[in-house]
Amino acid sequence: MSVFDRLTGLDLPADTTVTMSYSEGTDVFVHNETAVDDAISHTDVISTFAGLVATPGLHVEVPYSGNVLEEMRSKDMLEDYERGSFTFEDYITEVLSENFYDQEFIDKSVESYDYKRGFCTLETTVTVPLANFLETRPCVGGWQISVSTPNGTLTFDD
Repeated sequence: MSVFDRLTGLDLPADTTVTMSYSEGTDVFVHNETAVDDAISHTDVISTFAGLVATPGLHVEVPYSGNVLEEMRSKDMLEDYERGSFTFEDYITEVLSENFYDQEFIDKSVESYDYKRGFCTLETTVTVPLANFLETRPCVGGWQISVSTPNGTLTFDD
């Protein structure tokens, strides 16, 4: 049973918030200060996030920033997109990778094991209204999906 079928079966109000989280990490060297750049190139967090954001009709929001596409437009991050040159998802991936330190959609954390080695995790949490989520049916493979119900919070790994 898909996450969409499970959520539909819960009979929740249309304005219920669906919270989605995605994270991945990689071993890195911390002594040369390239940990985050290495995580950007060795994980798929940015491309997975971009795929969700580029889903037509999906209203993805990030806590404290609001709608992701509107925020990117307000920061002129989407102004150079030329339709037909490559997919919108690929463009968002490229923009976020190149401007990682100028965005507030994906968080980073670095754990140092010693003076040389460590682990860098990239993670993001987004929200989508339930009705919009069920209507657009985005690709959610790898995302952890949570909804609040009268009986507590339900979390699905899809």
